[in-house]
Amino acid sequence: MKVEASNGEEGKRVGEKRSGERLARKQGCSRRTRRRVHAASTAIQRLFVACKSVFKGPGTVPEPADGEMLQLLLDKMRPEDVGLSTDILFFKPKSSSNGTPRITYATIHKCDKFSMCIFFLPPAAVIPLHNHPEMTVFSKLLLGSMHIKSYDWIDPDKSSISTPSANMRPAKLVVDSDFTAPCNTSILYPTTGGNIHTFTAITPCAVLDVLGPPYSKEDNRDITYYRDHPYTKYLDDATDRRGEEKHDLGWLKEIDISKDLEMDGVEYLGPPVIDG
Repeated sequence: MKVEASNGEEGKRVGEKRSGERLARKQGCSRRTRRRVHAASTAIQRLFVACKSVFKGPGTVPEPADGEMLQLLLDKMRPEDVGLSTDILFFKPKSSSNGTPRITYATIHKCDKFSMCIFFLPPAAVIPLHNHPEMTVFSKLLLGSMHIKSYDWIDPDKSSISTPSANMRPAKLVVDSDFTAPCNTSILYPTTGGNIHTFTAITPCAVLDVLGPPYSKEDNRDITYYRDHPYTKYLDDATDRRGEEKHDLGWLKEIDISKDLEMDGVEYLGPPVIDG
């Protein structure tokens, strides 16, 4: 037999229901607040907030003081700050169709003004020589050891060097060394600091890159790959007309490796960044 509730009992139940709903909303807000407070206290969130302040958009370069501030934040970054450990699957050697180790990457954040991305390189993996047109890049080696080689273009208006072919340009060697984490963050500016670089993993590696602004085909900031050749291969002089030694110079030839370079994108699973 169905028993109907009296008016008093029904009012009591309605009141209890409303109290429960208020408590649930309060608890939900409390959990969201705790998540925001926790996110604000993480190293990756602090880096994200700093990037929003530092990068002003295409056509701009961070002020020196802002660049130093970002560099200091990145210098303090540890693998665990982005949820990394050396036993993750990204570091296990996996070959692409042409037999070279495949590279994996995870995008933490990307907008019109900057991007934050982690690259995972198994041993012997190579990110070929490439440029960052009109971009400022902060690169932090989080894990492992790698060889880095980088160049900057020689200003054609200030150089008397004649190029051996139309698709080759002279460039000055900036870095050609091995690096092991933890090490200082490198900064690549649009025309200085080694804007054109290549990575070769010696051990499993993880690199955190912050780019401002990010690559964009629509805005003529597409990536270009190169192969470097010894300066002496095409010139017989001991030095160029400016007096620079040959070993500090090289020839960079644009190449198409889109079919050979394969990277796998994966979801970023580290501490979140909250925009807002």
